[in-house]
Amino acid sequence: MTSLICTLQAHRDDVNWCAFSGTLLATCSGDKTLRIYSTRDFSELPFSPLSGHGYGVHCCCFSTCGQFLASCSTDATTMVWSMVTGEIEAVLQHPGRSPVRICALSPDSAHLVSGASDGTLALWDFPSKKLLRTGGVNDTTMVACSFSPCSQVFMTGSTYGDLRLWDLNMNQLHAEKNAHDLGVTCCTFAPSILSGGQVVQFHLASCGQDSLLKIWVINKFNSGGYKMQLLHTLTGQSAPVLSCAYSSDGQLLVSGSVDKTVTVYDAKNAVLLYTLNQHERYVTACAFSPTSPLIATGSMDKTVNIWRLEDGCSDRELSALTSSEGRTSAGRSRLLVSDWSEGDVSAWLVEEGLEGLVDKFMANNIDGTELLSLTKETLASELHIESVGLRSKLLRKVEELKSDSVCIGIPDEFLCPITRELMREPVIAADGYSYEREAIESWINTKNRSSPMTNLPLLTTLLTPNHTLKMAIGRWKTSHQHVKDL
Repeated sequence: MTSLICTLQAHRDDVNWCAFSGTLLATCSGDKTLRIYSTRDFSELPFSPLSGHGYGVHCCCFSTCGQFLASCSTDATTMVWSMVTGEIEAVLQHPGRSPVRICALSPDSAHLVSGASDGTLALWDFPSKKLLRTGGVNDTTMVACSFSPCSQVFMTGSTYGDLRLWDLNMNQLHAEKNAHDLGVTCCTFAPSILSGGQVVQFHLASCGQDSLLKIWVINKFNSGGYKMQLLHTLTGQSAPVLSCAYSSDGQLLVSGSVDKTVTVYDAKNAVLLYTLNQHERYVTACAFSPTSPLIATGSMDKTVNIWRLEDGCSDRELSALTSSEGRTSAGRSRLLVSDWSEGDVSAWLVEEGLEGLVDKFMANNIDGTELLSLTKETLASELHIESVGLRSKLLRKVEELKSDSVCIGIPDEFLCPITRELMREPVIAADGYSYEREAIESWINTKNRSSPMTNLPLLTTLLTPNHTLKMAIGRWKTSHQHVKDL
């Protein structure tokens, strides 16, 4: 479920874009300003609003570390702001002085692309703020741009309706003409890279004036060629779709529309999950927080809504469920055995006809994790269970718990790629993959910062909590009545 947690009403004109960093939310507007909020309580920072553009601000984006914010405007500039002081770090004049409609930073923060209303593109070296090269398409307006998660290519979309893939030398690698009838409005790469054999694969979402949200698969071959195919067409909105964004794990996709709705999809299965109806005019902007289960949506009603994605039961309900010592067997079976409390273990012993062991187990604080680690030796030497037959019966029952899990069919994406166990604290690494926090931290400390999945160097050791995946795992555990243990 989703809940509206607050509405920001500081802008005096249409909200054109929203962007999150790990700790901040930036919004920009036709009122020529950007506003910066803390995601802790959505209070506005002391240096907000940011004023410097001469006309409306169309787009803004954070550097990966969150230290800088880039914004672009009808005034033909892209500005870079310090998120420490709120001061302007650089003013990048677009070649030809045409209004700049879109800007995008690469995930490695090495490059910035700006696109203008005359169809031109400018590629900037972000650290030095120097113009590297230009390109573009004639007779159209660039309105959409997104870098791939590897930072080596980027996609643009225009009012002509085409999607075009470019490399950092401004070579056009692929053109998908008529991707959206009447024009593209937004495009965004999914954060994950899929690799196998001779192919590297990306996913891209795009939306347009045709009222459609589309998911594409882009294959890069070892030969250097690219192939782009339509994977899904989502029709959950009844008017032009103006904005779209992936969650930080790529599992969810949000879009905003002229029909005033916000839709949230299961991106992998192309299933509509939620339709949100709190805006009074066109929804022009949407963004997922990378560090918490939050969505920001901006509108021509001059407001920004902050939504919280919640699991099927609240954290409070989960806490109460976990701490209850008097759960029924049905309630207990919703948890993995490793999540069982001492009371759960005692109830299970009674159900299995082993009630004579309850006192010993309680005295030794045997919970689910301890239960799974029991051996003949520990039963004899530590729990002092002298009967060989009783020890054997108990261990046989424990093995039955473990074997039950073989038939559960745990979705592969819920398993840590390193440990192949169900994740408890999933985090996203710089390679775009999700791992169990403890496992990837150990890997980074011992494997010279290479990716476990691609063997390529990790550009940063920053790990981002994957709240969306954690919620999905929680929903899956809750919905499987017969889950026992891995």
